Amino acid sequence: MPIVRLPQQLPADFIRYFAASLLALAVDTGTLSLCLRVLHLSLAWSASIGFILGASVAYLLSIRWVFNARAFGNTPTLEFLSFVAIGIAGLGLTQLVLWLGVTRLGLLAEAVKLAAAVLTFLFNYLVRKSLLFATTRRRGTTTETPV
Repeated sequence: MPIVRLPQQLPADFIRYFAASLLALAVDTGTLSLCLRVLHLSLAWSASIGFILGASVAYLLSIRWVFNARAFGNTPTLEFLSFVAIGIAGLGLTQLVLWLGVTRLGLLAEAVKLAAAVLTFLFNYLVRKSLLFATTRRRGTTTETPV
């Protein structure tokens, strides 16, 4: 059986993206809790506001700190909406993994959620890096940003 070998060193943007994602998750969860417990908003509103603020933090950190190139840097509105759309696709992946793991395989929801979180993180990183923050030019719109 072949042994899967991990790279000796992970790419720097992967480590930074992980840190940015943790901070965005903290903002998302903190906002959810604040809106729900202090402002007494509904769960749907609290979750929505948390998601938007968390996605905004992740986006800002991605363009300012995580990635060196921006494929759509000249059109930040399109870039942000694409960033959020990829996040929503990741949410769909999470839902699919949870549905398969819990309803079809009868696994513990919390264990499946952890596996889904890993898959979703990798999906979001790889798709965002390849489509939004690629180092190759796309129709002359790539802008380099210092780290």
